[in-house]
Amino acid sequence: MYGLTAYGWIHTLLSFVGIASGLVVLYALFISRRADNWTTIFFVSAVATSVTGFGFQSAAFGPSHWIGVFSLIVLVIAILARYVFRLAGPWRWLYAASVVVAVYFLIFVLIAQAFAKVPALHALAPTQTEPAFAIAELVATVIFLMLAILAARRFRPMAI
Repeated sequence: MYGLTAYGWIHTLLSFVGIASGLVVLYALFISRRADNWTTIFFVSAVATSVTGFGFQSAAFGPSHWIGVFSLIVLVIAILARYVFRLAGPWRWLYAASVVVAVYFLIFVLIAQAFAKVPALHALAPTQTEPAFAIAELVATVIFLMLAILAARRFRPMAI
């Protein structure tokens, strides 16, 4: 269905769970809450999304693979900050910023996939080198950059 294998559906479902739970965790950052259960769901689904992304056949190591690598690095930083360093000192703002960046990577890929798979968007940017695609990704990048800065400054949860 829709040209996806079972593996593709699992990967896509994981990414949607990651985006939805990540948005809840982002909201929690801005009201200085940890959202423990949502954070766990986000970390598990975001890591699983990045890992399963490497399972798709590809002739070469491409941009999608690099997004997966960077996403996993950012997620490791967030997980260490939250569970090992317990948000102490600089780990508080590193956690907040890395969570925002991790959600951004999921959204970045969602935009790319939307332009690849949604007919109306694909018509605007069939090779994803057209201005419509670049503008969409640039707007997302600017929004998430501002969110990362704000989250790093504002997130002040109760002690763990």
